[in-house]
Amino acid sequence: MTAHHPPPPLTLTLLAAGTAAFFTLGVIQAMYGPAFTLFQDRYGVSTAGVGLIASAHFVGSALAPPLVGILLIRFSLRRVVVAALLTLALGVTLVALAPSWPLAIAGALLGGFGLGGVSGGLNAAYASIGTRAVNLVNAVFGLGSILSPLLVAGAGGNLALPFLTVAALCGLTLLSARVWGFPAMREQVLPPSPGRAGVQVGFFLALLACYVGLEVGFGAWAGRHLQSLGYASFAVIVAGYWGGMTVARVLTGLFGARVRPERLVLACAALTVGCGLAATQAALAPFAYILAGLALGPVFGTTLVWTTRSLPARWVPFLLTSGSVGGIVAPYVLGVLAAKFGQGAIPLALAALAAMLVAVVWGTLRVTRQAPSVRLTA
Repeated sequence: MTAHHPPPPLTLTLLAAGTAAFFTLGVIQAMYGPAFTLFQDRYGVSTAGVGLIASAHFVGSALAPPLVGILLIRFSLRRVVVAALLTLALGVTLVALAPSWPLAIAGALLGGFGLGGVSGGLNAAYASIGTRAVNLVNAVFGLGSILSPLLVAGAGGNLALPFLTVAALCGLTLLSARVWGFPAMREQVLPPSPGRAGVQVGFFLALLACYVGLEVGFGAWAGRHLQSLGYASFAVIVAGYWGGMTVARVLTGLFGARVRPERLVLACAALTVGCGLAATQAALAPFAYILAGLALGPVFGTTLVWTTRSLPARWVPFLLTSGSVGGIVAPYVLGVLAAKFGQGAIPLALAALAAMLVAVVWGTLRVTRQAPSVRLTA
């Protein structure tokens, strides 16, 4: 017999602090690239060297989730997330006010560490609640990422303003948490599955690595491929890809409870294969890339929900680290393939990675199906 715990209703109390937090994370995650020129103007760094500050941010965000997983064994989710938010606020404030380039990089590393802590803790909590909740808060993350470049552009060359705005958003998030609180992590009573937990962990690690590789790969290289096809509006199409991802998460947040998580993830992965193949045709490429955003949008949050039905929710932060590996490896490999075989190799490589995702999802479904799992409805 499997345990069944109906999810709580999606109320303001449940979602308020989480949406504020994920909006803040979306703003800072997308801020470094648009701010490169401002960093160069202030610190006199080269075009080749300015990317180091974004790398420092992502290194910090990759290092934090495993620590979050350890801390959640001893401390409450609220204490861990509050500490991570304070770390993020301190980091971005240091970036905004740093008198030297090394201190700015240190601030980015610290801020990234805070971001990874907030993301790891809250993704685990909302995934334990259900498909609708985790996709809605991740959709708000997308909105923050869309608005972030506009915030930098509207700063009038003032580097401090956008980063101090993120610090202020951290403060608003802490205030909302004080009023409404963060959701409790709903640890399900999982039937024992001796010898299978390690196999399931391996499959979920591979699944998240493939997914993040696809998300970042499409976002980083679709524009270059579209340029090679002669599309002058390639930037608009890439924005459509990210917009499609956000729309898909909103729709999944509204209607995702009607589909079992594993089936939704498998369908999305299969559709992404078709998008990659369609993008090899010049006339279809713009539509294929936008559709890829719609296809990939539900995968991340829904995979985390699937994970919490097979493994303890407190393990989620550990698993998130594999996504960083995919996000680092896939864009590099795509660049190597494009340099060797031409830009036309990009959509084929993305289709191949999506096919790998289908295979991993299918394998994950097999190893989780054989063990009893918790069934939730949202």
